[in-house]
Amino acid sequence: QVQLVESGGGLVQAGGSLRLSCAASGRTFGSYHMGWFRQAPGKEREFVAAITWLVSSIYYADSVKGRFTISRDNAKNTLYLQMNSLKPEDTAIYYCGALARTKRFTTTQAREYDYWGQGTQVTVSS
Repeated sequence: QVQLVESGGGLVQAGGSLRLSCAASGRTFGSYHMGWFRQAPGKEREFVAAITWLVSSIYYADSVKGRFTISRDNAKNTLYLQMNSLKPEDTAIYYCGALARTKRFTTTQAREYDYWGQGTQVTVSS
């Protein structure tokens, strides 16, 4: 089992940057693909980015490609999301999730993920 705790959210002006972190408990963090999703009020949870358990492949939603960077440090059991050039439409609660490595890491379906954190709020003002 994996427990996830996000941090790093906050209020930032458009064009600014934030770095989110997701700390994982358990010795099996390195066995999971990891992903970031976000959910704005009244909307479904939306895929943002994913990274394989071996850190060999990365996948981004078109809406964040070129602005966001996902990374992980398996030795520190931590997942990151560097967000640059933020836009008001990036405002949402951001969640990290763990996906069993037997599943396709390019899935954009939140229901496929096995574990979730509690989320961290990101607000981008115009």
